[in-house]
Amino acid sequence: MTSTLLRSAAVPPLTDPTIHRLANGLTIIAEQMPVDAVTLDIWLNVGSVLETDAINGMAHFLEHMIFKGTDHLQSGEFERRIEQRGAITNAATSQDYTHYYITTAPQDFAALAPLQIDLLLNASIPADGFERERQVVLEEIRRSQDNPRQRTFQQATELTFDRLPYRRQVLGPTAVIEHLTAQQMRDFHRHWYQPQRMTAVAVGNLPVDELIRIVEAGFEQAASAQTFSPSPSSVVPPIYPASALLPEAPFEKIVRRELTDPSLQQARLVMIWRVPGLNDIQQTYALDVIAAILSHGRTTRLVQELREQRGLVSSIAASNMTYQHQGVFYISAQLPAANLEIVEAAIVQHLRTLQSDLISEAEIARIRTRVANHFTFGSETPSDRAGLYGYYQTLLGDLSAALDYPNQIKALNAEAVRTAAQTYLTPQAYGVVAIKPAHRDASGLQSG
Repeated sequence: MTSTLLRSAAVPPLTDPTIHRLANGLTIIAEQMPVDAVTLDIWLNVGSVLETDAINGMAHFLEHMIFKGTDHLQSGEFERRIEQRGAITNAATSQDYTHYYITTAPQDFAALAPLQIDLLLNASIPADGFERERQVVLEEIRRSQDNPRQRTFQQATELTFDRLPYRRQVLGPTAVIEHLTAQQMRDFHRHWYQPQRMTAVAVGNLPVDELIRIVEAGFEQAASAQTFSPSPSSVVPPIYPASALLPEAPFEKIVRRELTDPSLQQARLVMIWRVPGLNDIQQTYALDVIAAILSHGRTTRLVQELREQRGLVSSIAASNMTYQHQGVFYISAQLPAANLEIVEAAIVQHLRTLQSDLISEAEIARIRTRVANHFTFGSETPSDRAGLYGYYQTLLGDLSAALDYPNQIKALNAEAVRTAAQTYLTPQAYGVVAIKPAHRDASGLQSG
């Protein structure tokens, strides 16, 4: 499907970053921004999707171990120096990427950025720290399993993906984490945490040339301090085969998974469609708009009918979740178990309406503006901007999709929305997860 576009004048790009590539393969993205802070966000195309089942959870576990120090930074020293200067640091691992960031005052950036870079390139992964952190990760897995929202999401994910590794948890299973070794992690780190697999994004109130110089010098310094071969040819960690990462076909019928959960006070309903991912990004824009039409705000269609007018749900949301190799369109609700069938039928009817009737110009104009503005408003700080650039550069290899997103949304017309609904959101074939409380649902619309 090719999105139908309005012939309207494009607005200027959101931002104007500079891309600088080094001989070692590192990509640096820099932008001066008149906010009294600087963020360095370092992204790697390393997430749970590339792990084999035998090491599932390694990327996330390594994220924890990165902060255990290097030959030049004792464990805890990085955090101490960050806190002394009032800076902040954090990291995250997903299916498709891992990233690490610091946000500092501009005058502290030259002192703190090299420390972050040293951690990533020269993590020591000590055996004693590895065993201690293993217990932290295992506790994180236990907490996830005790979380009703996480359990619901995992059930939906396992139904969504038959083959793709997105069906697995980023944290990995307990049985795998319990048997990973520190040497396996060192091999994984030395193979994947190399400059050619990194995008370093620096955004904040310093000149672009200075931001690039500080980051480049930090990588040169960290590389010179390495005490191991950067990419040992004898140890290449096993990875999920790239040939198996092709998108899965849409559901051919309605596939149901019905469960009970004694911890719930209300039922959970999740409806699922397999849709294009980032690798087919042009097809994702109209689906973003449809998610907004259905549930992003009190006046949107599902919220108005099912929560505000009929009182059938306590919450309902539609989202277009875009992984790199596959997308998933979710509609999820929290509701009394007695309402499951009627709510599912009502959602299906809304999809039929989207497929048959053109959305009014007034409604689509409002939604286009809302979606585009939400994107713009989420790019107002150095950390927002750095995350935006790192995400698109890491997963797509360029920034054009990030810079032009508002224009892509604003250019969609009613026919493009209807075509997307007809193509991807069929009412006759989808996945559905229904989780009921183990007892009779007498809680009305109180949150579970």
